[in-house]
Amino acid sequence: MEVVAKAKYVRHSSRKVREITGLLVGKEVNESMSVVRNIPKRASRTLEKVIKSAKSNAERKSSGSGWKIKNIIVEDGPASKRFRAATMGRAVTIKKRTSHITVVLEEIQRRNK
Repeated sequence: MEVVAKAKYVRHSSRKVREITGLLVGKEVNESMSVVRNIPKRASRTLEKVIKSAKSNAERKSSGSGWKIKNIIVEDGPASKRFRAATMGRAVTIKKRTSHITVVLEEIQRRNK
């Protein structure tokens, strides 16, 4: 069974969030939470919240089993445009980028002996 949690319009560029996600895919949820807490990036706090949300959703659906991260999808959101003064009276656009983060968890299959 799969469980999904999403965070939309997050004020981090998707490129910077993707740097972190490569470390987490395929790991158990508790292990990935400890990894995320020790990453010194601003986006790691947001990613931790989304993983917590996915874990909570998973616990509501079924009880007593372990979960691992199947996939983390980070897509570009809309960019808000701002203008900044430049030399010789010009204006330069600055894009404040956003991203949409989707965390997909899957149930760990336990083997019976």
